[in-house]
Amino acid sequence: MNSHARLLHTMLRVRDLDASLDFYVGKMGMRLLRRQDFPNGQFTLAFVGYGNETETAVIELTYNWDDRGYVLGTAFGHIAIGVEDIFASTRDLARQGVKIVRPAGPLDRDESEMIAFVEDPDGYWIELIERKTGR
Repeated sequence: MNSHARLLHTMLRVRDLDASLDFYVGKMGMRLLRRQDFPNGQFTLAFVGYGNETETAVIELTYNWDDRGYVLGTAFGHIAIGVEDIFASTRDLARQGVKIVRPAGPLDRDESEMIAFVEDPDGYWIELIERKTGR
């Protein structure tokens, strides 16, 4: 594999694009980088992230226009996002109605690794990992 390879995006299928954009952009603070409808394929792609696609990995939200349901795969675990203050972040998300799956606290009694888990509108888990500036 080329040493210049990098992760570009992770794709998630979503049932309600507006609810997903509200979660990732409105609550998680990402930016909507681009959105495009594909009428022939009957789907919409929305790319969200904290930085430009040329610099960082992003999330591709795929919305299929039919009413198909999805079953979350048992092999998929979660997406991880670094935050400055884990306790303030989870308090803010809870106030916005985001489901907190695992409250903020140490990873296995190790105070140097503080984590929490939240859930997006489709049931995908998002791990928040405290990363102080400069870490």
